[in-house]
Amino acid sequence: MINLFRITAFLEGVSYILLLFIAVPIKYLLDDPTYVKILGMPHGVLFIAYIFFSISGKYKFNWNTKDFIIICLASLIPFGTFYVDKKYLNQEA
Repeated sequence: MINLFRITAFLEGVSYILLLFIAVPIKYLLDDPTYVKILGMPHGVLFIAYIFFSISGKYKFNWNTKDFIIICLASLIPFGTFYVDKKYLNQEA
């Protein structure tokens, strides 16, 4: 499970960065929503999977409430999932 969570965290982080820093500027600066449409759905699915794995991990790895909240909130911050992988998921692997 931890390896699947790490892969999901990585892909969610990459999709979020691509969405925020490439697709959204192209949408508003060049008036082309194509990339947002292409990246939006996969990012949404990865986000849901990340939260699912976070909830599962809380119980499997006995994360305290503070760590669980940090892990969940990291999905809302650019590059946050990479921090989670290094600090929390790498230790469990």
